[in-house]
Amino acid sequence: MSESHSPAQPLIFWFDDPQRVPADVADWLMEMGSMTRRFEKQGVTVTVKPKCECFVTRAELGTSEAEQLPESARYWVREVVLFGDDEPWLLGRTVIPEETLTGPDLALVDLGTVPLGRYLFSNDTLTRDYIHLGQLHHEQGDLWARRSRLRLSDKPLLLTEIFLPESPVHRPDSKVHNG
Repeated sequence: MSESHSPAQPLIFWFDDPQRVPADVADWLMEMGSMTRRFEKQGVTVTVKPKCECFVTRAELGTSEAEQLPESARYWVREVVLFGDDEPWLLGRTVIPEETLTGPDLALVDLGTVPLGRYLFSNDTLTRDYIHLGQLHHEQGDLWARRSRLRLSDKPLLLTEIFLPESPVHRPDSKVHNG
């Protein structure tokens, strides 16, 4: 289901000191590669269900998001639920300035059920400026989150990931150890 306007992002508390995050959780949140691939290492089939895909104005972004991106007339917002073997594991929200959507990167508006990581991490022009770690209070308990500003050919996009209760981030004892 796609909505015509993106709902407000939940209030996430972003940590000034990442040391406040337990080491087993930080191991997940500081993943520098594709979270999709990391999930697949758990031996599950990863699928994506788009929830919202639309253009919004800067005024429609939250202040916290807008501060992370350059000025633009419009931003492409994509919100998805990522599933591991049909269990919801992650809420993903991507915000992309319209100027980033040029050349081959215009494909970002047509990902549909393709995980963002499959596109981003197959691109050798991808860099990451930072990862912020956070947490939000939810009716199902405290949920871990991370926010990354990534660049494709030096053009920015913002990715926020909220790890749902069934995610292995919240069940470190079931974590597959690789490497």
